[in-house]
Amino acid sequence: MLIVGLTGSIGMGKSTAAARFRENGIAVFDADACVHELYSGRAAPLIEAAFPGTTAAGTVDRQKLAAALLEDKSGFEKLEGIVHPLVRAEERKFLHREVSREAEVAVLEIPLLFETGAEKTVDVVVVVSTDPETQATRVLERPGMTRERLAQILARQTPDEEKRARADFAVDTGASLSHSRAEIDSIIAGLNGRRAEAYQRHWA
Repeated sequence: MLIVGLTGSIGMGKSTAAARFRENGIAVFDADACVHELYSGRAAPLIEAAFPGTTAAGTVDRQKLAAALLEDKSGFEKLEGIVHPLVRAEERKFLHREVSREAEVAVLEIPLLFETGAEKTVDVVVVVSTDPETQATRVLERPGMTRERLAQILARQTPDEEKRARADFAVDTGASLSHSRAEIDSIIAGLNGRRAEAYQRHWA
């Protein structure tokens, strides 16, 4: 089974690309959705212990956690140390399930793919990208988002230009939706014949 790593900086259109893969019958693991579930479950007490006062009724309050991270320079490393191993375990379950159903391709949607070295655990990397102005407009429409928080997030992410240079495929999400979908369709067609080695090396 070929493993595709789908990534891109915040606001670049990963969800749109993931939806198109699914429309083509390819399963996608959404790391952000996984984190959301963990914040309401297993990760919540661990995060409360590391960042007191950031949870309520067993669920992480994202606004309070974001504020705590702004004040604690080592906070992101602590948070990632809690969350990343839990997400990796869920990714493994997902891939095992896809192999058991004899899927030919599976996608791991990982926002911090390059930042965490996860590009080594996939066969193909697809990056979604758009111009900085469009990116900022999209992100600042999100509830609770500020320019300060956006700058903090971008400072921790590999620059878009570097991501595109390191990817096997890049998708322009700044044009029309139909254009982005067509690019994903073309990428899927181009996956035929790619060597599928990552699963046996890293996930089996």
